[in-house]
Amino acid sequence: MARICEITGSRTQVGMNVSHSNRHTKRTFMPNLQTKTFISEILGRGITLTLSTRAIRTFDKYNGLDGFMLKVKNKQVREKFSAFAASIRKAIVKKAAKAA
Repeated sequence: MARICEITGSRTQVGMNVSHSNRHTKRTFMPNLQTKTFISEILGRGITLTLSTRAIRTFDKYNGLDGFMLKVKNKQVREKFSAFAASIRKAIVKKAAKAA
């Protein structure tokens, strides 16, 4: 499994440890990734994502998966989820048409 956030695309970075004597040794900076299942109330199913903690906080800000996918632009989401965001938008339009 690649250490990449499925929404933001944050990934492992390479840098240097610098000791007191100023020696440089290579090291990796791993993102804080969590596997979490979000329930889409509109689609009526869950989706499991590997997200950075920053992306999880963003989901909470927008009140879950549906709110996030409605507000976010397709350019801001990786390719895998731009189609998913479009399906949520279509489902909302269908529900609004039925209600009217």
